[in-house]
Amino acid sequence: MAINTDNSNKTSALIAATLAAFIVPFMGSSINIALPTIGNEFLINTILLSWIPTAFLLTSAMFTLPFGRIADIYGLKKVFTCGIIVYTIFSFLSGIATSADSLIMFRALQGLGSAMIFGTGVAILTSVFPFTERGKALGVYAAGVYAGLALGPFLGGIITQYLGWRSIFFFNLLLGLIIISFVLLRLKGEWIECKGEKFDMKGAFTYSLALLLILYGFSIIPNIWGITLTILGVIGVLTFVIIEINVDRPLLDMKLFNKNSIFAFSNLTALINYSTTAGAVFLLSLYLQYLLGYSPQEAGLLLLPLPIMMVMISPIAGELSDIIDPKILATMGMILTTIGLSFFISLSFFTELSYVILGLLVLGSGFAFFSAPNTKVTMGSVKKRNYGVVSGTISSMRMIGQILSFGIAMLVFSLLMGKVQITPDTYFNLLDSVRTIFKIFTVICFVGIFTSLYWKIGFNKI
Repeated sequence: MAINTDNSNKTSALIAATLAAFIVPFMGSSINIALPTIGNEFLINTILLSWIPTAFLLTSAMFTLPFGRIADIYGLKKVFTCGIIVYTIFSFLSGIATSADSLIMFRALQGLGSAMIFGTGVAILTSVFPFTERGKALGVYAAGVYAGLALGPFLGGIITQYLGWRSIFFFNLLLGLIIISFVLLRLKGEWIECKGEKFDMKGAFTYSLALLLILYGFSIIPNIWGITLTILGVIGVLTFVIIEINVDRPLLDMKLFNKNSIFAFSNLTALINYSTTAGAVFLLSLYLQYLLGYSPQEAGLLLLPLPIMMVMISPIAGELSDIIDPKILATMGMILTTIGLSFFISLSFFTELSYVILGLLVLGSGFAFFSAPNTKVTMGSVKKRNYGVVSGTISSMRMIGQILSFGIAMLVFSLLMGKVQITPDTYFNLLDSVRTIFKIFTVICFVGIFTSLYWKIGFNKI
């Protein structure tokens, strides 16, 4: 069932989805800049510091797919609105956190709101816009995401330096209240394609638990508990697949993967892309502030070329995907992303800033050419009744990829630095860790070029 999907509601839907898409990455990129300041206030090591963004990403990944299915059954707008409200509440609570542990807990709960937002935003746009206009709309949506990434380091650096890191959360509280007001007053109608269908609670529980075990376990490897939990998580994934094959109304229809190769390979390539790019800003923030001595504000300014390229190119890439094969654009994006990551393998204490900025420009261009075209292909490969769950799947690939990205970073930090606070005595180990992580990211992204080509050349039939 679809209500109010005429032209008069397209603009409202696009604005609402784009504003909501802006606020989450804005928070994330702002906090990445503030992490050194937070670490100094709470006197915590790099491993615990990494959990401030990771806890948020973990709950987002765990619940995005279930909320996508809930939205298909009960309404995209209902879940979307609840998500913004939850996100805003825990922005406030994060701002008044009194310890690293409480901040991590509130960030995890904030991730629930993010799961509702990103499990429905793309689905709303796909429901409202026809295929011939969808690429442009998704390009604008992606530009909103990257505008958040662009302004986050810049404003986050200024806010952290002059008002303190807590003010970042209070600023997000204000933005959240504005978005809630707009959605309630301007976004009309509801979109429900699976009304009355049963929710697969067993599958949702198994999926969320399996992700929790894998992602948490991976983050504490090489600890024996990390290995054990990761193995248990893999067993959980296999159990989830068996459940979904045998249930009448599955949380995730496995046929989407084994009978729809475009859907399967576009999601795999997205997972690879996000797992190699999500940690880049975090690593470069540490590099610029600790090793090169820049302030949070200066570091934010220096990182600005990355999201600026994303904001500028995403609408163009989205519009181009309405004209030419979006799979070609996505593959080109993977190539540029690999090249961009390779720039940071050779970072040193004496690297020229022009070199870092050039790498950021290439990396931002690659990600922009990949994101919207890849999303259009994925959403266009399924039926309308699956829009919510597929929107959740796309967001899950992004969140899982981000978790894996930070997990790889934490694993390398654990092996090369240990659980120590960053001081001048550990700067050489920090630099070695950053370069090693970027080497791993570059290799993984290079593999992603071939998964994209394989999907483009070898599997064009659904």
